[in-house]
Amino acid sequence: MAAIAIAHGQRAEAETLANTRGASDGAAAVVLAQLGIAKGRYRDAQARLEPIVAREPDGGAALELALLYRTIGREADAQPLLTAVLRRGSSSTEPSLLFRAARAAHALGRAREANALYREAERAGGDKAAVQTAWGWLFLDKYNKPEALKSFQAALQADSQWAPAHAGLARLLEDEDPPAAGASAARAIEIDPGLAEPHLLLASLRLDEDKVADAKAEIDKVLAINPSQLDAHALLAAIAYVRDDRETFDREVAKTLEINPSYGEIYRIAGEQAASHYRFEEAVALAEKGLALDPTDAQASADLGMHLMRTGDEAGARRALEKAFRADPFDVVTYNLLALLDTLDQFVTVREGDLIVKMHRDEAPVLREYAIPLAQDALKNLSARYGFAPTGPILIEIFPRHDDFAVRNLGLPGMIGALGACFGRVVTMDSPKARPPGTFSWEATLWHELAHVVTLQMSRQRVPRWLTEGISVYEEGIQRPEWGRDMEVTFARAMNASKVLKLRDLNAGFTRPDTISLAYYEASLLVDHIVTSRGAAALPALVRAFADGVDTEAALKRALNISIDDLQTTFDRALDQKFGTMRRALADSQKPVDASSTDALRAAAAAQPESYITQLALGQALASAGDAAAYAPLERAAALVPAAIGPESPHALMAALAERLGERARALKELEALLAVDHTNVEAARKLLTLAEAAHDDRLTRLALSRIVSLDPFDASAHTGWGRLALKQRDADVALREFRAALQAGATDKAAAHCDLGESYLLAGRAADAKTEALSALEIAPTFERAQELLLNAIGGSR
Repeated sequence: MAAIAIAHGQRAEAETLANTRGASDGAAAVVLAQLGIAKGRYRDAQARLEPIVAREPDGGAALELALLYRTIGREADAQPLLTAVLRRGSSSTEPSLLFRAARAAHALGRAREANALYREAERAGGDKAAVQTAWGWLFLDKYNKPEALKSFQAALQADSQWAPAHAGLARLLEDEDPPAAGASAARAIEIDPGLAEPHLLLASLRLDEDKVADAKAEIDKVLAINPSQLDAHALLAAIAYVRDDRETFDREVAKTLEINPSYGEIYRIAGEQAASHYRFEEAVALAEKGLALDPTDAQASADLGMHLMRTGDEAGARRALEKAFRADPFDVVTYNLLALLDTLDQFVTVREGDLIVKMHRDEAPVLREYAIPLAQDALKNLSARYGFAPTGPILIEIFPRHDDFAVRNLGLPGMIGALGACFGRVVTMDSPKARPPGTFSWEATLWHELAHVVTLQMSRQRVPRWLTEGISVYEEGIQRPEWGRDMEVTFARAMNASKVLKLRDLNAGFTRPDTISLAYYEASLLVDHIVTSRGAAALPALVRAFADGVDTEAALKRALNISIDDLQTTFDRALDQKFGTMRRALADSQKPVDASSTDALRAAAAAQPESYITQLALGQALASAGDAAAYAPLERAAALVPAAIGPESPHALMAALAERLGERARALKELEALLAVDHTNVEAARKLLTLAEAAHDDRLTRLALSRIVSLDPFDASAHTGWGRLALKQRDADVALREFRAALQAGATDKAAAHCDLGESYLLAGRAADAKTEALSALEIAPTFERAQELLLNAIGGSR
């Protein structure tokens, strides 16, 4: 009954029940010790338990004393007690003894035995809520979240008031669904305010949202009950560390190590927080300090491996991860990272100055032609704009399988919406083959991530996420305007729905699935506003301000002499000015349009000339009938919302209509306009290519080919087309690049492809290389006249 009372948060009742049993009662002593431990009265609990354990070294008191010994760093004293409890219970059929043995096996790291014993304890009729909750924590510790979820749900089905099960569910949901995790933690606290775990989870969630004061408030609630709670002190130390408050950090470390001299978590958790702030070099040092205190800590070794991966030290990462895996072979993250390192061993590595680029061997011959020059251009351009040269080498890894990219970053597949990541000196990203052509721009992704290299290093890894992401998206649009326009309509609709984030909440917006896309774009608009209102020099000054470890308020004041509230006011005004027309045009976008007849649509469009949705609806109806009258409402819709994209956008509809009506010039015009805003629309680029080639329009042909190659660099025919256009325009450099890529991408007519490349070499004055290509073509097609002519010209050119 007392154990149930504790789980229900009725600690006073549990204490009363235990006291009525008398001081000599072993079960009562265990309950009183548990209550004392929860308040940090470790010595009292130890004094209460040790005499009982002396009489019964394998009972309930022995288990609690062993766990207490672990808390205070007496591992050598804990081990024999845990072993004795396990030995006694594993041969029993008594539910309580089986449950006790399962907990002992769990504590000893003998997961398979613990799993079997939890199963036996439940089958034997053990308390379902208690057994399933402890079982759930075992699954969670061993990275089996589906089974952990089943256990926590089974516990709550048996007893909805079992606070530890709510706490376990909260921890389970922490990464996948932070709001749901917070709700479960709040429910656990509602039942038992004295339970430390859910308070500490809420503190972690608040830290993810950059709400430090709220996080500390949760930690303070724990320490008010238990001043010696180690994890609470570790989290306080971590907060102090990332805020560069070394005095508080050192004080918390000293206080914690006085309680438990081998508590390496004090450094591991600080390293975890440092890593969450992109301070990976420091995270490495902290993890190593933790391992110096507790070399057996598998989690610390695993963390060290992850941190080293993010610094680019893959050899060191492998050593740390192999050590972690030997200690805990259940760790799926460690297993995945080791497998990923094996995959990377098969990649091609290209070194160019301070750049190290790793690509899949099947992609490298084509991708290196574009990725390396683009990366070099990005770093040169961004370094000049920000007055900062990042420290190299810069490692870029490009993955054809998205799950490999995700594992490289987090150790687990997933990261569904992510395209790239940057860790300061390491960039990882999807290759063009990781997703279907037309779904993303790998070039924009690479530029975006390399902007992070500059801002992260420039700020000593202290720039807040809103600013570094805002700058990266902003720089995409500076480099190529079409890269920065695909969120305009979405943002205008968010403004109409009052979903735009306040600046104080912008950083937190990156932690929520429902706001993250909006946060990226809004942050870029804020960066643009800062540059527009304060000048180009304001942006580097703001980034540098964070290098001193100040918060956003202080950085804004120092660099821009403005408060966050005043910046909010000017930003709101700028947004209204930029999006006012579009917002009004989209204001009725959720209302149904009367499409019962074309006449009804005409009447609606005449009555609502400023309504995008109405003008578009009329245009769609007329265009579907092949009526040239569709141009007028579609032109009006395009003027109202210039950034509309997709197959049902005004420019796309007008292009299709023009082609249907045989108006090639109009179709070309509309496709060009569409590509100016819809930068990933590879099908529009292919359509433009067909029409432009038929019209002998070299400018638009080049635009179409360059866009196709940009989005789908493994399209051999596009490389061939661009190469021949370049050859025609006597641009040897582009022709050489494109014909090399065409061959590597698998040109269908290889003999012709070698001739194309050979003719480009001749144009570049490289007759010997031209001869090599001619001979390669003749090996494939010995009677190929074009190759024979190329060979003669090459021989003549080499004399």
